[in-house]
Formats: sequence, structure tokens, C-alpha cells
Amino acid sequence: MSNAEPQLTANFIRQMVAADVQENKHHGKVATRFPPEPNGYLHIGHAKSICLNFGIALENNGTCNLRFDDTNPEKESLEFMQSIETDVSWLGFAWTNKFHASDYFEQLYQYAVQLIEQGDAYIDDLTAEQMRLYRGTLTEAGKDSPNRHRPVAESLDLFARMRAGEFTDGQYVLRAKIDMASPNVNMRDPIIYRIRHVHHQRTGDAWCIYPMYDYTHCISDALEGITHSLCTLEFEDHRPLYDWVLDKLQTPTHPQQTEFARLQLEYTIVSKRKLAQLVTENHVNGWDDPRMPTLAGLRRAGVTPAAIRDFCERIGVTKKDAWIEMAVLENCIREDLNENAPRAMAVLKPLRVVIENYPADLVEQLHIPCHPQKPELGSRQVNFAKEIFIEADDFALIPPPKFKRLIEGGEVRLRGSYVIKCNQVIQDEEGNISELRCSYDPNTLGKNPEGRKVSGVIHWVAVADSLPAQLRLYDRLFCLPHPDSEENFLAALNPDSLEILDDCRVEASLATAQVGDGFQFERTGYFCLDEDSNCEKLVFNRTVTLRDTWTK
Repeated sequence: MSNAEPQLTANFIRQMVAADVQENKHHGKVATRFPPEPNGYLHIGHAKSICLNFGIALENNGTCNLRFDDTNPEKESLEFMQSIETDVSWLGFAWTNKFHASDYFEQLYQYAVQLIEQGDAYIDDLTAEQMRLYRGTLTEAGKDSPNRHRPVAESLDLFARMRAGEFTDGQYVLRAKIDMASPNVNMRDPIIYRIRHVHHQRTGDAWCIYPMYDYTHCISDALEGITHSLCTLEFEDHRPLYDWVLDKLQTPTHPQQTEFARLQLEYTIVSKRKLAQLVTENHVNGWDDPRMPTLAGLRRAGVTPAAIRDFCERIGVTKKDAWIEMAVLENCIREDLNENAPRAMAVLKPLRVVIENYPADLVEQLHIPCHPQKPELGSRQVNFAKEIFIEADDFALIPPPKFKRLIEGGEVRLRGSYVIKCNQVIQDEEGNISELRCSYDPNTLGKNPEGRKVSGVIHWVAVADSLPAQLRLYDRLFCLPHPDSEENFLAALNPDSLEILDDCRVEASLATAQVGDGFQFERTGYFCLDEDSNCEKLVFNRTVTLRDTWTK
């Protein structure tokens, strides 16, 4: 794909919104929101929601708010908020307004008071275990709490004292009074406020009671004038509660909640709790480890926003959960980088080659195209000299069948340069190959003489001016397609998900590369310059291999 936006395809949400606009529903307005909880870094699943919510707004000349659901301060932090803002912007989207659920804490409290006054909420002091028993099961109705008919005045007094900090965590909760016999367990008098004596990253110690997500979310949507509240399928059973709260409070607007299938990507997990476990237990090197499915990890690996947007468009928006093959994402990345990443040469396992008939004092400045299909990117200077490095794997003393690289007595073309012939193999006392003695044909620069049969083309770098580099070969984090289904998902970790090569050499043109720059290392893969690079050694992360190396 190119840097252009992917071709938009029809889906049921696009069709629904288009019909609403045509019918002048919500006065023809389209307002969406992206409401992450700041308790971790965003992952590839969030990218689907970001592209959908911001995309629907853009397509309909509407608005999209970024709203942090910061109602659980025990697990949330400013670091996570900042990372979320970075990721949304990096993906290429700009929010209309930025809000926090904590902006509405006073209004949410007053709405809860209104519910109590209407007889639609009450204070309960059942323990968590008692509440679980009273709630019933999927096949058995629940039963009323002894506190369900607590007098309104008493509930109002207790709620005010909860806010004032008189009680301990868990001593009381505020519950909506709906229907303990409802077949939908979410409607069996759900908790809408609980006591938490926890410092909040924005409101400090002003509050010691915090609203629950299901109660907060729908009211926040209404206060912001959201028209289409797009959620993943796990919230489908919560929609009756969403509507119940807004109906009981008779809010000035009533957003429409619509659910779509979440992204389930093979060979990875998108549970923030489990991703946090990977980080805290040091199974990976932080939230931005290139093996992580976080947007920070994908960015550090060298994946571009265009590739992720293309991926989200290709997988579509449906009402039914389905697993997406990792190869779909990797192919989107390859297509984008194949078209846009400049080329360079890197030797992962250097083998020294001495070209015996090349003048010792001669250094040729060769100019090789930066991209074979994009002449506008120009060319890069690569120096050719008497001593070069080639890949150790590009030479075989005893070649396997169909080996089309360098062998003793055989010829091969050096990329963008000359044809060389291996005349002698130098081995150490243990029989390891330490050096090749070769000759070159000065008449073969950029061409093959008529009648000359050359085995293949290999890449190389000059010994004198090549740069030392560390290459980190990242692979899939899990070796099973559905690690989340395992009883212990850690057992599915891929022990070969990272291989570090410390003695690599890259061409001198990469000296000017900036952190985040991506390249195709010819015949090797796509790589990105990492922030760990320094003046002594460049560090590159492998973004993706040149082709899919995984098989079913």
C-alpha cells in the first residue's frame, strides 16, 4: 500500500450512521468518542476502535472526543494517559475535545443523589460474598438484598457520609434498584458507587467514592452530546443498563450504543491485565518492547501508522467475533514497507573477503538507488574496496542442492557492484572459515558479460567504512495461535521470540539515520533504528521478515 488512505469498505456501522444522517436523526449530527481507561498502554485492538470512532466522525464531518475513563485510580497513572495521547496522535488522528470522567465527578454524584431520591438506588452493606450469593446465577434468579427497601432519607444520609469519608473501603456501596430476577445479570441491582480511599492522579484526595464504569460511561456520553457510542461486543449485555440509567435520569440527550466485534489476533493477547503481567514479571522489556502488541511496541518495531490503518480497514467491522491471522497484519506491514522503506545493506554474520586483484589504495564510490521503484528518493553512496564483508551463510564449502551463492571456484555478483570469483578458502586450526581470497572482474560493474553464468546476487559492505551494529531479530511473542485460551498463557511464550546479533556490520550511509527510521536490509528483512543506538554501535529492530516464515 502507499501512504494514501486505504479504500473504505462498507460495514454495518457505516451504513447505520449514513442512514441516521439521511433521516436527520440527532439533527444530522455525528459525534463519537474514544474512551480508554488509563491503566495500561494501548494495543492493536484499541487501534481498531480508534480508527472506527475517529474515522466515522471524519467521514461525516462530525466530532470525536478523547475521554479518559479515570474512575479506578488504583490502577491508573499519568504515564498511561500520556502514552494514550501519543498513540492516538501517532496513528494520525486529532480529537475534537479531551475530557476525563473525573471532570464529571460532581455531576455524577448529583445524578446518583437523584436516583436515590426517585427510589431507583439504595445503599447496601452486604459483603462481597453475600452479594454474590444474592445475585443468583445465569439459570437462577437473584433475591432482594435486605437493604433494598432502605428508606430514601437513610440512603441519602449514608451516601453523603460515604462521600465525607466516614466509612472504610467496602463497608457500603450504592446500588441501582432494577430487577433481581432479570435474566440479564447486569440488571440485577448493579453497584454504581463504591468506597475507595485512594489518591486520584487528577483530583487528589477530593473524593473517596468512585463511580463504576457502566454508570459513568453513559452519563459522560450524554453530557458530551455523543450520538453514536461504539463499543465492543462484551458491552452488548450492558446496553440495557446504559439505556436504563439515561432513561431514569431523563438526560437531555440519549446516545445510541452499538456494539462491534473486538479484534482477536492470533499469536498474541490483548488483555491489559495480562500485558501488564508480562511487563511486571519481566517477560518483556517494557510496554514498548517490539514483541508487544501495544502501539508503542509496534512503533518501536518500525511499524508505520499507515500499515495499522490499512490493517484495521482490511479486517473490517462485523458483529461476530473471529480470529484474525497474524499474517494479515504482517502482510500489511510488508506491503507498506516494501513500497516506502529505503534499501540498505547489512551483514548479520560477517565473513571477510579479500579481493586479491583489486588495488589496495583504490576506493570506488558506487551510487546505488535508495529504492528500486522510486527514483525520486535518489541514490546512496556505498564505497567498494579491496576488503569487504559478506554473509557467512552466502558461502558454502560443501554446497547443498540448488545453492546459488558463492562456492570455491564459483562466481557471484555483489549487489550494485562487480562479479567476484572465490579462489581460496582460509580456515583456522579448528576448521572454521576465517577468510575468502577472491578476484574480481573489472568489466562487470553493473552488467553481466555475454555468455557469463553467475550463480546469484549477494549483499556486502566494505570493511573499512562499514559501521558496527546490533540487530535484534524479533519474532512472535507466543508460539501458539490462541495463547489466551491456555490455562497458563505464559507457558505459550515463544522462547525464540528474540535473537540478538552483536557483531553485525551495516553500510556507512546509515550513519545519518535517525531513531525510528525504517529500512529494508536487502535479502534480510525490514528494520528500524532503535533508541538504544549510540555513537559506538547502531541498534536495529527487525520489524518483519521479507516473507512469511511461519507455517500452519
